[in-house]
Amino acid sequence: MFKAIHQYYLYMLTNKKNGTLYIGVTNDLERRMFEHKNKLVEGFTKKYNLTQLVYFETYQYVNDAIKREKNMKKWKREWKINLIENNNSNWTDLSKDWNI
Repeated sequence: MFKAIHQYYLYMLTNKKNGTLYIGVTNDLERRMFEHKNKLVEGFTKKYNLTQLVYFETYQYVNDAIKREKNMKKWKREWKINLIENNNSNWTDLSKDWNI
């Protein structure tokens, strides 16, 4: 029997370099970024214009992604910034070339 392989994403958004940060989890990062960029969902990301994807991780199991999200939300801001800086030093919007 065929078993589908799922992917889940932990992701971080901002509005500018060293700006407000948001951490979330989704099973469709491209769709979720479309929603954020077009402000389709009420809440924190819409309020603070958080539309730039600056970091993400991929997981096979949703529980792993959620566990990482909950853990990272407890991190000091400095640790989150260091994670972004070590992987995306220019704070480039990683979704800027997507067709969304």
